Amino acid sequence: MDGKEVLRIVDAIQRDKSIDKEIVFGGIEQAILSAARRHFGDEHELSVDIDRDTGEPTVLCDGDKLGKDILGEILGRVAAQTAKQVMIQKIREAERDTVFDEYMEMQYQSVSGTVSRVEGGAVLINLGKIEGILPRGEQIPGESFRVGDRVRAVVLDVRKAGSRVKVILSRTHPDMVRRLFELEIPEVADRIIDVRSLAREAGYRSKVAVSCIDSSIDCVGACVGMRGARIKNIVDELAGERIDIVRWNDSLQVLVPNSLQPAEVEDVILCPMLGRVIVLVRDDQLPLAIGRKGQNVRLASKLVGWDIEVMTQTELDEQLDKTVEAFSSIPGVSEELAESLVSQGFFSYYDLSVIEPDQLAELGGLTAEQCEQIVEVADRESERVEAEEEAMRIAQKNPAAAAPQSTDQPQAGAEVQPEPDVVEAETEAETEAEVESEVESEVESEVESEVESEVENSAVAENEEVEETAVDVNDTEGTTEADETTVPEESPVEEQAVNVENSAEESTEKQE
Repeated sequence: MDGKEVLRIVDAIQRDKSIDKEIVFGGIEQAILSAARRHFGDEHELSVDIDRDTGEPTVLCDGDKLGKDILGEILGRVAAQTAKQVMIQKIREAERDTVFDEYMEMQYQSVSGTVSRVEGGAVLINLGKIEGILPRGEQIPGESFRVGDRVRAVVLDVRKAGSRVKVILSRTHPDMVRRLFELEIPEVADRIIDVRSLAREAGYRSKVAVSCIDSSIDCVGACVGMRGARIKNIVDELAGERIDIVRWNDSLQVLVPNSLQPAEVEDVILCPMLGRVIVLVRDDQLPLAIGRKGQNVRLASKLVGWDIEVMTQTELDEQLDKTVEAFSSIPGVSEELAESLVSQGFFSYYDLSVIEPDQLAELGGLTAEQCEQIVEVADRESERVEAEEEAMRIAQKNPAAAAPQSTDQPQAGAEVQPEPDVVEAETEAETEAEVESEVESEVESEVESEVESEVENSAVAENEEVEETAVDVNDTEGTTEADETTVPEESPVEEQAVNVENSAEESTEKQE
């Protein structure tokens, strides 16, 4: 084996694969050692060393150095194939480790590439040395990609998968907005303007709080750019996502109203014990401060790192009175202690259940046992309120399932016994139906006899009219309408029908 040839191979691999020379030398040594073991067997002690300057290999077998002729015999054709496979495996592992380390250093940094293919919801992006995977869950809602599109994303995670490296990309991570600010705004890239905090709901809205070390520079105006040119490029890259740029301030009294823009804030009340901020607004500003589906106040809370509760002055007064009354009902809590707790932002049993006993003792001058008892009662009441709210939510979702079943419902297989009132009503209805049928049959017979007499005594000119009337009477089953059209108003048949109806009513009354 020629030392110069070994050095040439090492240099070529180092340039092409960006693999450290020491790793390549180690791979060649391992390949020669495998070939030697194949030749001598495992019972001999073998070692291989390559001079890093000359490239000459040294093979020791049981402490004796092998000559070049024996080394050439060792590296025959079959042994050379084994050495080649070992070299390829070592080089692939080294290449994988190099790519892995490179992209691990780029985690949460911006990369760009072209779409190579779309598989289901995932998008494979060619990054040059490797393909990155943009899962469906890391894509901005509503956007779609085609093969050849240029895509920018941040490296979310890097994993080793066998001999390959998986690079997971994301376009929904908050750092995506941060990297775009660095690309589009030179002052941010130069750290003249600092992005202090960032809250994002990908595809809908983001809030970015910025500050500047140079008081002569307007940090918000610099981020917006001339006629919004800078921020427009960022919005276009994020598929039209709305971005609010907020001026950072170390005082929460100033930062919270800034984060809730464009709503106008009247007052800010800090509750340090709970990490809560109560913001008071006018009635007309309440929907604007909360935002659509609570989006504005939710992003503002993430931006400042405190829980923000928006309410009007009237709602606050009602909440204070209700909470003082509820806390005063707990054994061991006086009205003064209840007012002190409310002033610190404790508005529910849950808030009181998570208070530290030493803080409660400091507020009310209570003993450790009293504090534990109060916290225990508050914990039970919190669970009760939570159970009631859960039951109410279930009832609203499924009113039929939540409705209580009547205890009067009969069991399966049992005979249903009707109530007395129902039996009497059914009996009366049957009696009335029988009486009406009898009356109708009598009226029908009387009408038929009267019609026959009228037909015999009437003139020839009235024969057709009488025949039509008789046909109508037969078809209508003796209804009262046929009686009225056929029988004259003062006929004896009508009087008989009335008498029969009166008798039927009398009989019904007697039966009742």
